[in-house]
Amino acid sequence: MNTTSVNASADQPHRLDRTGGCPHADNARLLARGAVTPVVLPGEVEGMAVLGHDALKEFLAHPDVAKNAQHFAALQAGEIADGWPLKTFATVQGMTTADGADHRRLRSLMGKAFTVGRVAELRPRIEALTASLLDGLDQAAATADDGVADLRKHFAMPLPMGVICELLGVDPEYHDRLHHLSNQIVATDIGPEQAMAANRDMVEVLGAVAAARAKEPGDDLTTALIAAREENGDRLSPHELIGTLMLTIIAGHETTLNLITNAVRALCTHRDQLALVRSGQATWAAVVEETLRWDSPVSYFPFRYPTRDLTLDGTVIPKGTPVLAGYSAAGRDKQAHGHDADRFDITRDHAARHLSLGHGAHYCMGAPLARMEATIALEQLFARFPDLTLAVPEAQLPRHASFVGNSVRTLPVRLRDQTP
Repeated sequence: MNTTSVNASADQPHRLDRTGGCPHADNARLLARGAVTPVVLPGEVEGMAVLGHDALKEFLAHPDVAKNAQHFAALQAGEIADGWPLKTFATVQGMTTADGADHRRLRSLMGKAFTVGRVAELRPRIEALTASLLDGLDQAAATADDGVADLRKHFAMPLPMGVICELLGVDPEYHDRLHHLSNQIVATDIGPEQAMAANRDMVEVLGAVAAARAKEPGDDLTTALIAAREENGDRLSPHELIGTLMLTIIAGHETTLNLITNAVRALCTHRDQLALVRSGQATWAAVVEETLRWDSPVSYFPFRYPTRDLTLDGTVIPKGTPVLAGYSAAGRDKQAHGHDADRFDITRDHAARHLSLGHGAHYCMGAPLARMEATIALEQLFARFPDLTLAVPEAQLPRHASFVGNSVRTLPVRLRDQTP
């Protein structure tokens, strides 16, 4: 927990902890103050965070809120240094930083890869990959001296990375490198030189991917994006192509990786809930939805900018302010989810839908795919290893070094009951 923020008085802005950590205690304290709060971003950059469920839902779909960094006042004034750890979120060119017609154009291109039919066609491949990865997880545990395997490394990461890279036509040789660079870009605790190097290396790798697909086209999204660019030169610029690939890689595996990891942690520490789903009294889909609400894969997502002074839940957010979407806080907002919002309950009535996959024009296009991957992963995992347990107390698991991503860095597990 960030002691700086805990000791801050109620009239001081919340200083976000660059090293991440579990967000829920700070979220509860901030929500007690209100749905919108001023924050201090790395580099002493002033911003705001929207934490309350209803306020966030309104903000995400507000017509006077933009995603394009031309509306980021401090950036346009030259006050944001190169190497600022959050700069990529603001400046990368793609769907998440586009508005209006540009956003619709890019979303239309991407939508072809995420149609209901295309996602449904992936199910057999996801099921086969899941089974194969479980073999590898079993082998990793069997060859370890203590019988412990890192579920995040051997299962939760390679599953969504393999699926999204297959969609994009990215060769397996790049998978580990892309995961490492994604982690660096999402991290908020790294220095300027590391941040710039990660962005530079990511652009280099994705440039190589694009060049390979241009030379040898295939039935993949990268080929389709290149073809669209070539058919009509103003549809997708080279920067937009690389930016779109970058955003798809990061969003397409980091969030699902965290979702699977957080769900396994939740079930291992709430065996009564695991018993409900394994006995057929609840569904794996319900586990996924409750995990998305209770322990969102993303804590604070950058950025949106009001295009005018905007009053939200009684708080003024000045024009041009960088605003974080507080998904993990909104998921446990008691005003929306009830007095027991802090409790993990897969039988919960989800009448107040969580916002962890977004809302409005920028709703996560890959949501159906993420839900399918997580559901298949959890069902197969606990069918094969019903006695799976955490190998260390949950409180000792090292947290993600970012206030953007919300999860742990490793998930050591024992796959079978060790009782003699």
